[in-house]
Amino acid sequence: MELLVLFANADAVLMVSPWSVIPFVLLLLAIAVLPLAHEKWWHHNRNKAFVTLVLALPVIGYVWYLHEYEHQEAALETLGDVALEYVDFIVLLGALFCVAGGVAVQGQFRPTPFINTGVLILGAVLANFIGTTGASILLIRPMLRINLVRKNRSHLPIFFIFVVSNLGGLLTPLGDPPLLLGFLRGVDFFWTFENLWQHWLVVNGLVILIAFAWDVVAYWREPDRSAFPPRHGSFVIGGPINLIFLAGILAAVLLQSEVIAGEFKLTRPWPNFIMLAMGILSLLCTRRSVREHNNFAWGPIIEVAVLFAGIFATMIPALALLMHHRGDFGISEPWQFFWLTGALSSWLDNAPTYVAFATLAAGSKHYAELSLQKPHLLQAISAGAVFMGAMTYIGNGPNFMVKSLAEHMGYRMPSFFGYLLYSTLILLPVFGLATLLFFMA
Repeated sequence: MELLVLFANADAVLMVSPWSVIPFVLLLLAIAVLPLAHEKWWHHNRNKAFVTLVLALPVIGYVWYLHEYEHQEAALETLGDVALEYVDFIVLLGALFCVAGGVAVQGQFRPTPFINTGVLILGAVLANFIGTTGASILLIRPMLRINLVRKNRSHLPIFFIFVVSNLGGLLTPLGDPPLLLGFLRGVDFFWTFENLWQHWLVVNGLVILIAFAWDVVAYWREPDRSAFPPRHGSFVIGGPINLIFLAGILAAVLLQSEVIAGEFKLTRPWPNFIMLAMGILSLLCTRRSVREHNNFAWGPIIEVAVLFAGIFATMIPALALLMHHRGDFGISEPWQFFWLTGALSSWLDNAPTYVAFATLAAGSKHYAELSLQKPHLLQAISAGAVFMGAMTYIGNGPNFMVKSLAEHMGYRMPSFFGYLLYSTLILLPVFGLATLLFFMA
């Protein structure tokens, strides 16, 4: 059975077999099961690289076969697009990892629920200016370090992933890649804020309220709160020069938009060169003591780079099936767009998932008319793509990064299925309420 796919960034057509999604499914199972079955073996990044290579190479070989022997011109173009997207992804993530790793909030904070909730609120706001990835990498270390003295703390990185790494980034195109794609395809820059601030407020407010209540209970169960630092303490920001480098990374992202940059628009490879330069300058200009304070190490970013290399490669056929069948789902109501876009964004890259269903709703690859004439549909697609990236560790790039950093600093993180249980119990009821409030009218 041959299937047709129109990729988001090209007009090329790729025919794939449904069997070609097996490596992607196996990789998801490996990420979910191997940490439980063989934790010590899986802990080493070289073993993750081995699994990734074994599963990714057959897909790459299959797509190359389609190019060479079935003469599908789209195959080679697709491989090139995916390779470039992966390079863009890992350069941005790596640059942010280096730069944010050079910013240290130094001082004494009492690890109370009020402090932790304040970090979540700050992250939810900041995500809209420097993206969920930037806000996550910037704030996760201070939050983890503040709570190192606590015994009952394992819930904190989970809520951080929920809010800062996902839910918070709904208000501007800078917040999350799907919204940036919408902006590049004709959605007004301020449309997301004007149309989605209520969704952002309700969903983030409820999850932060749950996080606060959970943390209050956990805090009062602490065996010796008297050993915690004073309630009020002065603090300083170590490595402030990295804020300039962070602004440089943000500029490199923004200047890729012709709407913002005009004739000064940056095209590949210049944005990546700028981001790499910012990361290198950060490494050169930041005092070693600041990075030592942050427990800076390369292990977490290497883990993300290895696993997402496999995800990007093996996901090609899965996205092909999605793009081909997007018109076969028989959906027309906002709640259907919200849940289907969201469910698929939990397991696939939420950017092409957003494009698939926004294109279906708009009837073309330009969304300006959709945002004006059918805003309720674009609201549902946007919220689903951004919110439900929080459902799994692989739903959004920062999720795995936060997990790795937390484990590196001694936090015990739930398994793949354990995290899915948390997200199901906490987030799905909130999303259900959001459906009733915003998408059922």
